[in-house]
Amino acid sequence: MQLLVIGPGCTKCKTLAQFTEQAVQELGVDAEINKVTDLNQIMALGVMMTPALAINGTVKVVGKVPSVGELKSLLSQAADSEAPATS
Repeated sequence: MQLLVIGPGCTKCKTLAQFTEQAVQELGVDAEINKVTDLNQIMALGVMMTPALAINGTVKVVGKVPSVGELKSLLSQAADSEAPATS
């Protein structure tokens, strides 16, 4: 799973990064967390408010810091959609 914490490095952005790392650890999912701080890259992603979080290339959170529980829910949904279908 690819996670992007998007923002210029403000306090809220750092909090989102911490909460995201905590949620990943608590869920035990395999995820790569990267930070996007360059304003040109942020704009290219279509993000107009920070902090933001993108999961597997899709922006899921914009302009707020969700709780660890909310992040775990988003990550669980993404992990479920990544799982190969079995029949």
